[in-house]
Amino acid sequence: MAAEQAKEVPIPQSISAELKAVLAQYPSPSVEEARSFVPTTAAQWRDYVQATNKMQKTKIQNMRKHYGVTVEMLDIKGVTVRKITPKSLSPEFKDHVYIDIHGGAYVLFAGLPSIEEGILIAHRLGIVVYSVDYRMPPAYPFPAALDDVKHVYRVLSQQYDANHIFMGGTSAGGGLLLAFVQGLIENGVATPRAIYAGTPWADLTKTGDSLYTNEGIDRILITYDGTLGASARLYAGNTPLTHPKVSPIYGDFTDFPPTFLVTGTRDMFLSDTVRVNRKMRDAGVTTVLDVYEGLSHADYLVSHQTPESQSVYRQLKRFLVGFTQ
Repeated sequence: MAAEQAKEVPIPQSISAELKAVLAQYPSPSVEEARSFVPTTAAQWRDYVQATNKMQKTKIQNMRKHYGVTVEMLDIKGVTVRKITPKSLSPEFKDHVYIDIHGGAYVLFAGLPSIEEGILIAHRLGIVVYSVDYRMPPAYPFPAALDDVKHVYRVLSQQYDANHIFMGGTSAGGGLLLAFVQGLIENGVATPRAIYAGTPWADLTKTGDSLYTNEGIDRILITYDGTLGASARLYAGNTPLTHPKVSPIYGDFTDFPPTFLVTGTRDMFLSDTVRVNRKMRDAGVTTVLDVYEGLSHADYLVSHQTPESQSVYRQLKRFLVGFTQ
């Protein structure tokens, strides 16, 4: 069988100069290359996770210093949580807090790397952030991460009124958030006032259109048929990938809080984000769907110094401020 021909898509001319430079310097690896390495043993997963987290840790240390946030380690019901306080608090968010659920395909970014988006939220929105360092496979598959988020929310919602809590996450963090909120509604528990789902991994199966159309175009995810799909199966364990608590797209979005969603035209999770938005709108939920030209999956985090990234959090702040009264 002949090798697949790589897709060639020019750099969009309508994006910022900064993002153009990023795309020129860091193009997408080939699909074949991405498919060639898939961890299978516990040792291979450990080495892959440790190597990736080591690189990410250096980035987070630099971000922490650059943005001047204060980070305090907490233990909430046995769950490690980092409280991130910005230099300056926005008056609009007086008495409000934000709970952050990090991404990383449910296997990456434990420890200090877990606060990447929490730093940006704290600094750019001017709000206190609690970032949840939830347990992950291979040692802790589903539902460990979901249970950890539940424990943290239960405690913090006793300290802060639910109407003063915002919550969000990107990628796996966004998917975990959606599954968590569905559980709150099912059990009659007050939800956060509003939430943010950044390019949420809402369907862990290979179903969405953009998993195919943006394969090899998305410079972050590249293909489902590599570590991404393997991570989905590792996280789910013995639970079907279509279980609503694993893939919340198959759950109910009735009575969801107002939701801000972000994706990009090169994002392999563009379809996940669009499908979540459609199900929410059909259920009568207030949503904003913010789509950026040329962004691959979570590129507003990876390339956090671009104008596109700054715009994401500027729009998110404007959205959340609307729910502070």
